[in-house]
Amino acid sequence: METLILTTDDNEINKAGKIIMDGGLVAFPTETVYGLGASALSADAAKKIYAAKGRPSDNPLIVHICKKEQIAGVTEEIPETARIVIDKLMPGPVTIILKKKAIVPDAVTAGLDSVAVRFPANKTAQKLINAAGVPVAAPSANLSGKPSPTKAKHVIDDMTGRIDAIINGGDCTVGVESTIIDFTGDVPVILRPGGITIDDLKAIGVDAVIDKNILQSVSADEVPKCPGMKYKHYAPNAEVIVIEGKKAAVQEKIKELLMKEGRIAGVLAMYGAEYDNAVILSAGSSNKEYAKKLFSALREFDELGVAVVFAEFCEEDGYGLAVKNRLYKAAGGNVVHV
Repeated sequence: METLILTTDDNEINKAGKIIMDGGLVAFPTETVYGLGASALSADAAKKIYAAKGRPSDNPLIVHICKKEQIAGVTEEIPETARIVIDKLMPGPVTIILKKKAIVPDAVTAGLDSVAVRFPANKTAQKLINAAGVPVAAPSANLSGKPSPTKAKHVIDDMTGRIDAIINGGDCTVGVESTIIDFTGDVPVILRPGGITIDDLKAIGVDAVIDKNILQSVSADEVPKCPGMKYKHYAPNAEVIVIEGKKAAVQEKIKELLMKEGRIAGVLAMYGAEYDNAVILSAGSSNKEYAKKLFSALREFDELGVAVVFAEFCEEDGYGLAVKNRLYKAAGGNVVHV
């Protein structure tokens, strides 16, 4: 399959919209990560997403919209707390789970009676959805299990020859996926932390609880309610080991492990410590920076031939839970507490 590389010019976006309208697949930028889009109202198109990514079919997709009014077209009812999120935080890096209407095929929701809906803030994404004329189902535009793409190059590396087109919209500004909140129960539940923090929710009067599976996976016989809950995600070819604790103890432990390590090693470092015999990539000086740089750094370690990555993690404030969630998933639970 030939994969077109398109710009963000309106004519190119309209061409991409026509591809989606005709049942094809288009990768596009959002503020979080690049998405792999198809018509959310077509079971056949949704199945193409799973095939292109090598994604398990019990892993539901997120339905992307470009107008708030479209939420009512794919959901049965909107609780008052969900309306607050819609009013205050959309468009933005947040996804809400509501009961679905029959118009949304089971192939999009993995057979669940609920649907995940997001209104991205990225203008190119909004224009594409509008040009497609339908809501757009989209997971991240990477091979299943690999680090999510935050640059067009990442998508080109993974998806060339697998999909119809890629819109090159530059780098994503947030760098981790949207926060997913389930509104189908008695209280809102954060199923995946992301670009909206629990403090952001509290600031608008929404009290949500955090799902127990955020730092672990759901069991093999469970159907995940949202992406990222069941399977190993975000993982480079290199082994990832998370070193978690106070800054000094984390750095001392990594130095100790590097002395014993015979493979080419990398360190994802927040605080600029000096490490010998390692490829060092900066994660920035805050969790917000860490979130933006994480996936790109994991891919860069692979390009540099690194076999094992030691990732510093010291603080859980702000974006910290989102970073911790992605690191734990990338490491497959391989975490050292110091």
